[in-house]
Amino acid sequence: MGSGSDKPSAARFLVEYQAGEKIFSQGEFGTDMFIVHEGAVEIVHEGGGREHLAKLEKGDFFGEMSLLEDLPRLASARALTQVKLVRVDAGAFDKLLRQDPEIAIRIMRKLSNRLRETDEQLRTLAEAAPPPPEPTELPSGAHSLVHLASRARFALKNAGETMIGRGDPVTGQQPDIDLTPVDPDRSSSRRHAKVYFEDGAFHLVEEIGTINGTFVNGVRLEAGQPLRVAPGDELRFGLVELVLADDSGRR
Repeated sequence: MGSGSDKPSAARFLVEYQAGEKIFSQGEFGTDMFIVHEGAVEIVHEGGGREHLAKLEKGDFFGEMSLLEDLPRLASARALTQVKLVRVDAGAFDKLLRQDPEIAIRIMRKLSNRLRETDEQLRTLAEAAPPPPEPTELPSGAHSLVHLASRARFALKNAGETMIGRGDPVTGQQPDIDLTPVDPDRSSSRRHAKVYFEDGAFHLVEEIGTINGTFVNGVRLEAGQPLRVAPGDELRFGLVELVLADDSGRR
């Protein structure tokens, strides 16, 4: 008799590779993807020479394109250290997306990024660049987010939106404020939240798909719903605690 849950045990799908061992080769056909459970993996393109594409660590995924498209691998993967990987075949893929929506969102962002790059390559060099957006006027002085534990300071942009999260080696996208150095537990999402200035005040909004929540003065935000914040407010992204400060560092 079943346990009442259809969630697969990750241990059933764990595979291990030693440092330097090839996980798969460019040009191979594959029907599964991998999620890094422990260690680090290097993705390389083997054309005229070896081109390093990305270093992947715990929580990052790779090999999904062969699973989705049933086409040869576009690059090779090898273990940089001893690694444990969760191997996901087509049968488990649907359950994975249901249980971890952030994986689905990151896959969609990766595909969107590829489409955007292709579109940019088709543009002619003679095409005029679109005019930059009119800057939103900010209050006098710069503002930043200060990490409470280390006092590290992350500057907010002077205009537009400031994206907060962690750099994503899978998609190549970098947030405006990268919390990786102050988030050893990787508790914040790749695209966690954003801050923008509008109608005379700063606003904080959590991105759709964020896993571990965003908090203002201890109260959790609802995803997609902006909240007005001011210097002195304590903001938490996953386990990372920061405070909004003005140019003098006052809280």
